[in-house]
Amino acid sequence: MTASTPNDGTVLVARMDSMGDVLLAGPAVRAVAHGAGRVVLLAGPRGADAAALLPGVDRVVTWCAPWIDPEPPPVEPDDVARLVRVLADTGADRAVVLTSFHQSPLPLALLLRMAGIPWIGAVSDDYPGSLLDLRHRVAPGVPEHERALSLVEAAGFPLPGGDRGRPAVRRPLPDTRSLTGPDGYVAVHVGADAPARELPDALATDTVAALTARGDRVVVTGAAHDEVRAKAVAAGTGTSVAGRTSTAELADVLDRAAVLISGNTGPAHLAAAVGTPVVSLFSPVVPASAWAPQGVPVRVLGDQSAPCAGSRARVCPVPGHPCLTSVTTDDVLAAVDTLLDEEER
Repeated sequence: MTASTPNDGTVLVARMDSMGDVLLAGPAVRAVAHGAGRVVLLAGPRGADAAALLPGVDRVVTWCAPWIDPEPPPVEPDDVARLVRVLADTGADRAVVLTSFHQSPLPLALLLRMAGIPWIGAVSDDYPGSLLDLRHRVAPGVPEHERALSLVEAAGFPLPGGDRGRPAVRRPLPDTRSLTGPDGYVAVHVGADAPARELPDALATDTVAALTARGDRVVVTGAAHDEVRAKAVAAGTGTSVAGRTSTAELADVLDRAAVLISGNTGPAHLAAAVGTPVVSLFSPVVPASAWAPQGVPVRVLGDQSAPCAGSRARVCPVPGHPCLTSVTTDDVLAAVDTLLDEEER
């Protein structure tokens, strides 16, 4: 069963994961916004700042889902009751729950039912009982933004004409030239939500040194808890802005970069959302077919057939992390040059 014809009502879109997941949901959010009067996005704490950057979002509600976040707080009945009240107060008459292929939408669908939302759609391999009005199916390995788009289209929300379905952010962005200097540098991001998906520090350090030795300017980015690592990677030749930018400011830093070098992490998707090419050091713990950055030129590096492939491990289960440590500095520089050459054509 699909939703009724879109009208001027409020639609709640849920994407409870981190920055990259939320950014990949952006095209689906725009599709919903085109057919709805108002869009409320329910996000987790790791993705809320990115949610606020999505075109089409009118309000962001933040809640830490214990079945999603790796280190959630204890389940508190009062906290769940507060969330149900907040969801009810949104006035949403429909909801779509966006998930990754290994997640169930049903815990959240139950809370949405408790909030009185009369129509709910989601991708679900699990039998939903009466929790879903639309039980959508998607083939494995589909790129995440296409997975989300297929759900909202089945719910009655196609993309508007002329929208190419690529990740994007609201503009204008805050100007960060005082941190980075002029445009055109190579950005290198350290850290990730899961250690298995990070750009290895030794490779990052050697790459920054090689880039600066040949005359490229390098800006190193990272979260506040990666500030010491980022400064070490910059090694006095690059400029570290780790811990000094909000999500919107990081978007501007990446927007003005010529290319980003990164592991599989949210800022890689943020770079794609602002149109910057990405050299993606991609650990195959999740499939690159689904999770590599979308909508811009990308070069995926790393052994995609390594023993960790498909394990979804947060910490590398193979000694030495060979899927990424097998990548050389020359491999990274060659990928950078290929992307820069393509941009110049």
